[in-house]
Amino acid sequence: MNINYIPGGVCAPQGFTAAGIHCGLRKNKNKMDLAMIFSEKPCAAAVVSTKNKIKSGSLLQTLENLSGNTAQAVICNSVNANVYNSGSLDNAKRICSRTAAELLLEPSDVIVASTGVIGQDMNTEVILNSIPVLASSLSGSGSPDAARAIQTTDITLKEYAVEFMAGGVKQRIGAIAKGAGMIHPNMATMLCFITTDADIEVSALQKALTCACDITFNMISVDGDSSTNDMVSIMANGESGGTCLTVDSEDYRTFLHALVKVTRYLARAIAADGEGATRLLECTVIGAPGSTVAKSAARAVISSNLLKSAMFGSDANWGRVLMALGNSEGCFNTDRISISFKSAAGSIDVCENGTGKIFDETKAYEILREKEIKIIVDLQDGTHRATAWGCDLTYEYVKINGEYRS
Repeated sequence: MNINYIPGGVCAPQGFTAAGIHCGLRKNKNKMDLAMIFSEKPCAAAVVSTKNKIKSGSLLQTLENLSGNTAQAVICNSVNANVYNSGSLDNAKRICSRTAAELLLEPSDVIVASTGVIGQDMNTEVILNSIPVLASSLSGSGSPDAARAIQTTDITLKEYAVEFMAGGVKQRIGAIAKGAGMIHPNMATMLCFITTDADIEVSALQKALTCACDITFNMISVDGDSSTNDMVSIMANGESGGTCLTVDSEDYRTFLHALVKVTRYLARAIAADGEGATRLLECTVIGAPGSTVAKSAARAVISSNLLKSAMFGSDANWGRVLMALGNSEGCFNTDRISISFKSAAGSIDVCENGTGKIFDETKAYEILREKEIKIIVDLQDGTHRATAWGCDLTYEYVKINGEYRS
């Protein structure tokens, strides 16, 4: 199947516009802090959210709004997480109501999100007063501004879109995302807003989103912490005019592959942009006795602070990979594990069939100096595989989080 990248982000699918502005939450007037995405037509909608027991008022309101599985707009602020402050849920309700009034929608048609510092009162008035300007700024080229407006400590812009054939017509999926710290499986301190012009049943849309998140966003880790605001939402407006996609159709599988391509790209981008990161780590576990074992093992490796520190120092200390594997969930044969490191500079085997190998330390150092490092683990105990993404742990990470509220 041909699934091709196209420009445009969340505005690439037909019928979607977006915008980002500075509303006054940030001290720096040159930085955007409020984003909006709008569909000309009502959309089928689905969401996957954080497993954290503490949830922001914005997320709780979105979960309530999406109980009907429809939406038509997204509004998201950065700087303030709108959680554990005075009137968190009321803040979210007021933002939904004002957005709906401006766009001629019902408040329940709005997905509302927040990201930023936890536990600080939010100046909701500056958001409410800026919604008319934000709505009037909506355009088909507004995806980059929306992507910038939802950033916190992100350095890179995170947007992506693809085009593919399904339902007898050309269809598109686009997305923007943010995330750099407080990143761990079961969502992270990340937000992702996805749009598509596919016509797809709500049950199929929710299944596809859950599946895509399970093998991409829930396979990344920066620092082992999951936040209170995390969500991935998708809106499908059917503007492509194709046949309605159902779970048991071949076109649904094409749609799922396209969605996974989008979420995998953004998951890698989030991991690579980890706070203070200098390297993207990718761990692939093969030969596992089950998919759950493979996923747990891969996540354990990229989540290990000791392994992440070794990668920062370009140290081929493969014992830390082994240690992390031993801390993962599930059972597997521990006597036949093989481990290798790979990058643009080459590859090197450091452990084979349960025994450490003598290897060229200088070559290993050169391999681990690259920006992207692959860690390949073969458990030799089955046919299942999984891939997880993370980053190295650097001095800069401590500096960023030691001064986060400054």
